[in-house]
Amino acid sequence: MGDASYSHPEAARQAERREKYHEADVVVVGAGVFGCAIAIALANQGRSVLLLERWLHEPDRIVGELLQPGGVVALRKLGLEHCLEGIDAVACYGYHVTYHKDDVVMVYPPCTKEGVVKKGVVRHNVSGVEYEAQRKEGRDGWSADGERREEGKSFHHGRFITQLRKACLAHENITVIETDVQGIIRGEGSDLVLGVESKTTTKDGKKKMETFFGQLTIIADGYASRFRKGILPPGKAPVAKSKFYALELIDCPFPPSGFGHVVIGNASGPVLLYQIGTHETRALIDVPNDDPLASVANGGVRGYIEKVAIPTLPPSVQPSMRKAMEALGEKTIPKSMPNSWLPPTKQGHVPGVLLLGDAMNMRHPLTGGGMTVAFNDVLLVSELLSPEKVPDLGDTRKVRQAMEAFHSRRRNWTSIINVLAQALYSLFAARDDWQLLALQKGCFEYFQRGYTDEPLGMMSGLLQEPLTLASHFFTVAFVAIWLNWVDTCGGSLAGIWKAPLCLINAVLILWKACVVFLPVMWMEMMA
Repeated sequence: MGDASYSHPEAARQAERREKYHEADVVVVGAGVFGCAIAIALANQGRSVLLLERWLHEPDRIVGELLQPGGVVALRKLGLEHCLEGIDAVACYGYHVTYHKDDVVMVYPPCTKEGVVKKGVVRHNVSGVEYEAQRKEGRDGWSADGERREEGKSFHHGRFITQLRKACLAHENITVIETDVQGIIRGEGSDLVLGVESKTTTKDGKKKMETFFGQLTIIADGYASRFRKGILPPGKAPVAKSKFYALELIDCPFPPSGFGHVVIGNASGPVLLYQIGTHETRALIDVPNDDPLASVANGGVRGYIEKVAIPTLPPSVQPSMRKAMEALGEKTIPKSMPNSWLPPTKQGHVPGVLLLGDAMNMRHPLTGGGMTVAFNDVLLVSELLSPEKVPDLGDTRKVRQAMEAFHSRRRNWTSIINVLAQALYSLFAARDDWQLLALQKGCFEYFQRGYTDEPLGMMSGLLQEPLTLASHFFTVAFVAIWLNWVDTCGGSLAGIWKAPLCLINAVLILWKACVVFLPVMWMEMMA
């Protein structure tokens, strides 16, 4: 608990105020990743917090299972790293990308003791087989004296959330209540949000309406937020062009171990695999909306997974995938979630309430950056709303100023993680667009050549430089142009007559790169 926490008599008085009168400094709606973390961060500053959650039983979801190194660092700063203990969490060292029949291992970059990623480092990347052989010999070729290599963590989402909620339940400045929030309460004749109204199930099973009041209400009710429409400006809604369908594989062999695996083949979208326990591996199959290969005539989603996705995977993985499909039954479709994109929106324009977390900003889950963004956002919000800067959370002017600073400062990491997620998905899911396929090939070539420290540093949330991202993305575009030139002209004088076509292709590939990258970056930087 932080230095600003209440003395025990005051803590007891505030607890009575929360439990008896449903009043607190802060009302937090949603005890998920963001909600639990912001409740802890503010409670550690001495704020009295009411944390409201619709269901407190352990969630069973297929999201929030991979925490990037930058998220682990943020969790450590919040004093919540212990929540990764006792849940069979698995260390993640980087990514293993399989591109048709070729592959490359990319390890998270080492950092200095101050957490700085060295720039300009080019490493000799290896294949999965080479890396596994080096590991058995006790060397992986990536050691760096005096530097620390942060690791990511992967786990069952529900177990992690349970640990976060236990931390909240144990905090003397937080009262956790299981209740279904129905709407916000506004001041009479004003837009000021005073709290929320909620429906609570009593011990005898009856429903009763209750009200909860706070100087500030923070809504973090996730990707399917019921409050987004009433708080954000019109037109701010998530866009989902595909879904992830999830399977849980048991004792699935896919070397090298300890990596997130991205498989790019003949399927319409990428397939992700990563361990979430000692014996369990999560498989996420991306299926674009209205994909003809997943039509009813082709057997629907099950037909797509069995006939399209599984054959594109390495032979060692396919038996585990088929067993997982058989375990579902013949007619059951795997659990799914929409892969949503929602650019950030400035907060503070509605007095008394903030909409944060996935309710406010989402990116494609391909790169697993959601929780890293959430925990870093919590660190920044709690810093800007600290009692030293905003003594009274009812001071709407100071809260608005704090949120202006929040959106300005968060761009350094969120724009990188969000743009990377959207841009890489556009490339990895390319199928019918030759320009995107050229960029996809150029991206893999770039990784194979060893230019991975900075890209993985950005993806992991450790390197926060948007201009560095732009530099790497357009370098990939020029690698794609060069590969297309070699393929088209054949690298000989006989193919020189095709030079005009190569120049046209170069312009079209560069234009496609701009279309993929610039609009998303613009929306991120203007928020």
